[in-house]
Amino acid sequence: MPKFDDELLPTVEIETELTVAPVEGEEYSPSYKYSEDRILAEVKSYVDATYGQHYSRNKFQATEFILDGGHGDGFCIGNIMKYAQRYGKKDGYNRKDLLKIIHYAIIALHNHDMNERK
Repeated sequence: MPKFDDELLPTVEIETELTVAPVEGEEYSPSYKYSEDRILAEVKSYVDATYGQHYSRNKFQATEFILDGGHGDGFCIGNIMKYAQRYGKKDGYNRKDLLKIIHYAIIALHNHDMNERK
């Protein structure tokens, strides 16, 4: 990639509407436009429920063995693709498929962080 001299680049002022950061000690609660707060709570509830459903051997989930074996990226991305492609087909527009996509994305982020990627 070509390198640029920052001093030669023009400066552009961008006006945006930003919410003022909370005062220290006060809790900040954004005004969500897309029900993120409700959906994140639903995702947490879904993920919590999965911990009692998994097949396991000696208290380990198969996903743990897959990640430990170095196959986490392909496993997670493959499952994200699988559930994304079946959404609207198997069992119709099944909300659970979307929750599974998010759950596998969370596992992919965990795998990313555990492998110290930037």
